[in-house]
Amino acid sequence: MAKHLEKELERLKKLIYTLSARVDENLELSVKSFLDNDVELARQVIETDKLIDELEIEVEEECLKALALYQPVAIDLRFIIAVMKMNNELERIGDLASDIAKNGIHINQAPKPKVPLDLHQMTYLAKTIVRKSLDALINIDTYLAREVIHDDEAINAMKQEMKLEIAEALKREPEHAESLMTLLAITHRLERIGDHASNIAEDVIYMVEADIVRHQTPEA
Repeated sequence: MAKHLEKELERLKKLIYTLSARVDENLELSVKSFLDNDVELARQVIETDKLIDELEIEVEEECLKALALYQPVAIDLRFIIAVMKMNNELERIGDLASDIAKNGIHINQAPKPKVPLDLHQMTYLAKTIVRKSLDALINIDTYLAREVIHDDEAINAMKQEMKLEIAEALKREPEHAESLMTLLAITHRLERIGDHASNIAEDVIYMVEADIVRHQTPEA
């Protein structure tokens, strides 16, 4: 029984790592499609999200099978629970990446504001925090996981700054309201990506230390 469980856990690790790699790549491409106004790349991102959804279902089914067949305890049980939660977070990041690609297609077809809004820094931070959370998962690194939770605050603060900037631009350029509101939606999605990455980091800490850090302040 123990050997069978060990093999099942190894299979789960490979599956969640494969899913995380696909989500990471699709997020990278979604941001690139938006920044480069690349409609074909955006459509590729949207199509790839369907594969991510299929893999997410496979991971969930494997988790449920492991729970039913082997009745794991202690760290093995925490690992499976953490993988189930991470699986959901990764799928949501994939959905948000697809939504950003769709926003990029929409903005590409709409009139541009005269005053450009620079989203490069926020997109870079979002990509970085996702990579860190996945590195924390792969390396079982709780120190890096806690760094992710702290970094998420920077993305939240940047979103607020962008929101104020877009509000001012709406007053100056009401004729570009549609494009500006799409940009606002993208900043919201980037913030949500940071939140999901932070949730993955929290799950890594729970898996290793059995410590639930959700809803605690970064200082805690």
